[in-house]
Amino acid sequence: MASKEEFFDHIEKGYATKGDHLIMGAAMLEGEAVTNAHVKVPLKTMNRHGLIAGATGTGKTKTLQVLAENLSDKGVPVLLMDLKGDLSGIAQPSPGHAKIDERHAKIGLPFEAKSFPVEILSLSEQDGVKLRATVSEFGPVLLSRILDLTATQEGIVAVVFKYCDDNKLPLLDLKDFKKVLQYATGGGKAEFSKDYGRISTSSTGAILRKIIELEQQGADLFFGEKSFEVDDLTRVDENGRGYINIIRLTDIQDRPKLFSTFMLSLLAEIYATFPEQGDSDRPELILFIDEAHLIFNEASKALLDQIESIVKLIRSKGIGLYFVTQNPTDVPDAVLSQLGLKVQHALRAFTAKDRKAIKLTAENYPDSDFYDTNEVLTSLGIGEALVSALDEKGRPTPLAATLLRAPMSRMDVLTDNELKALIKKSDLVKKYGENIDRESAYEILNEKIDKAEKEAAKEKAKPKTTSRRRTSTRQNPVIKVLTSATFIRGVLGVLKKVIR
Repeated sequence: MASKEEFFDHIEKGYATKGDHLIMGAAMLEGEAVTNAHVKVPLKTMNRHGLIAGATGTGKTKTLQVLAENLSDKGVPVLLMDLKGDLSGIAQPSPGHAKIDERHAKIGLPFEAKSFPVEILSLSEQDGVKLRATVSEFGPVLLSRILDLTATQEGIVAVVFKYCDDNKLPLLDLKDFKKVLQYATGGGKAEFSKDYGRISTSSTGAILRKIIELEQQGADLFFGEKSFEVDDLTRVDENGRGYINIIRLTDIQDRPKLFSTFMLSLLAEIYATFPEQGDSDRPELILFIDEAHLIFNEASKALLDQIESIVKLIRSKGIGLYFVTQNPTDVPDAVLSQLGLKVQHALRAFTAKDRKAIKLTAENYPDSDFYDTNEVLTSLGIGEALVSALDEKGRPTPLAATLLRAPMSRMDVLTDNELKALIKKSDLVKKYGENIDRESAYEILNEKIDKAEKEAAKEKAKPKTTSRRRTSTRQNPVIKVLTSATFIRGVLGVLKKVIR
């Protein structure tokens, strides 16, 4: 059996760091925290992505809160997905408790209660900064993948975008896109066929049904103007602390399509907007995606491929993605292999399937001379977790069962009055509060159709009788002969002979 001194040296050496870092807590041996055996994560590796997993009630949300607070303190802005509605308390300091002081004494870390700069964002009609994007910003490829279209349908979407670009028709919201689809097989059929090829009504009908499905999950609130600028996620306050941006998603848990649509558009926009950073001492932005299985379970193969590509590429922009879910198996292997920091709370072995999942989870962690990983995974208490990170050179740190530090802010939601006061003083709420509905494809095409219908009605109302007479005269062969010059000359010659 290893001594406490050997274990302390093992952790001290494995988690040594020269640069700025976050302290997760203290490593545990035989179920007890070893004071000052701090488990540290270098700040420069936080853009290598991560995972926070564990059964319900084991402390995942508090771990997320701890990481967000410490990143904010280091000047790194954070974006949190709050699906359960229990993260707004970050805006208020912790009231403190004797048990928190006791925990921190074991860790060897003083406890300080404090609040953090918070911005409340909303995808729905809830109060907060409105998050919107236009259909044009999505582009044909991303929109097709969100709608899970066939190759033929993707081609039609690409043609619709090209037509709108060529004719200066802004695609702002879903009603714009639906109008162009209907126009392509209706009043504008001849125009489309001439310049872009024939478009099948059955294909456009299938696309329209997919759009209606998306609208039923509330996407009509998300598509439109004023578009949210992702640079507003990277603000710091007057004290140099990064803003913790919290998206309230409590009312869209049963609308996973909207959630995955928003997440993918946000990641795509961040990737397109942020400059290449390479390896730096700190990340630009960290995103925590709570209930991550909502993205992966509902995603099509094409959508999963898109997510995997972004996860691989976005790190170079200084962006870190952290997936929070109950079981690591909720995350695809291709994504799981890209994650540097893993915080694994307790798993429960109630069924054979659970035991199999625990065995698979244990295989994702480095071997340890101090732990039986399978056993530890089922014996961890609340606020304890297995931690594996990357050191400053990108190497995996030793596996450490860790007594995690407590959040410095309130571990509860804001009251209604506190929430209203926070939203009222927000500059971004004022910036994005107005819902703009300027002239776009929907209005322009309606005007075009109305004009064409009026011209057709005028043409139909013109008298046609004179035209018909002329037409019948030209088309009667008997009249043609009787009025010809040759026939008249012949008649005159006969008359002359008779007169003689």
